[in-house]
Amino acid sequence: MSLTPAFTWLTPARRRTAAAVLMAALLVPLAACGSDDDKSDGDSGSGEQAANSSGAPKADLTVLAASSLTDVFETAGAAYEKENPGTKVNFSFAGSQELATQVKQGAPADALVTADTKTMDGLKSDTGKPSVIAKNRLVIAVGEGNPKKIDALKDLSDSKLKVVLAAPEVPVGRYSKQILDAQKIDVQPVSQEPNVRAVLSKVELGEADSGLVYKTDAATATKKVDAVKIPDGQNAIADYPAATLKSSKHAEASAAFVKWLSTPEAQKILQDAGFEKP
Repeated sequence: MSLTPAFTWLTPARRRTAAAVLMAALLVPLAACGSDDDKSDGDSGSGEQAANSSGAPKADLTVLAASSLTDVFETAGAAYEKENPGTKVNFSFAGSQELATQVKQGAPADALVTADTKTMDGLKSDTGKPSVIAKNRLVIAVGEGNPKKIDALKDLSDSKLKVVLAAPEVPVGRYSKQILDAQKIDVQPVSQEPNVRAVLSKVELGEADSGLVYKTDAATATKKVDAVKIPDGQNAIADYPAATLKSSKHAEASAAFVKWLSTPEAQKILQDAGFEKP
């Protein structure tokens, strides 16, 4: 480093001292700038990235969700991401029993939403405290225009009809068995499917004359499927609990999303899709 003429009169030792002081003075502002950058780009020290404008930590979340939530959660996820810039919500949809298996096998995920409380209750050691975010009920899905003239549950016992149900270990399959048994209606399904969307698909494609699905699922296929209502006294109500997963690497962000599902904004999205208040 060269010294300015102002230092030429100093002795060599004093020149070295003056140079050191000047260098330190120049480095202080640079260090301050580096500190600010580190604070803005670093994490919060708790495993989460810096909070976004809404106060929730930024994170890439994976949410395991029941098949019947496929359409509505795509909408809800987009709304949450808009409200929480920097956060990404990825969904993995399947039958609740399949999701439970994934959790037990240690699949990397942050939150879980099932279509029944029984499945969630069986995962107490793996989840935080669940809260019900919505309810649903069953309808009879039939082809457009109801060509087989199916008007009630008792009609499903007709051996000439091709009826498809979800497997009994699937929540909607369990609900289906519950309401059919209560009415003493014997149905011999041509197939038992792994989730509600598979049941709906069979009716949509004309591979089945009817099937028992959630009303919200039937509402997603109105161009190919009609829904025959089931009286409340003969129906079953499905509860949808949501919970964080203890194995999540984004505990705060996961808890924020699960809490958001009960907010007025999220509830409006769910109810607009046909789900009922929790």
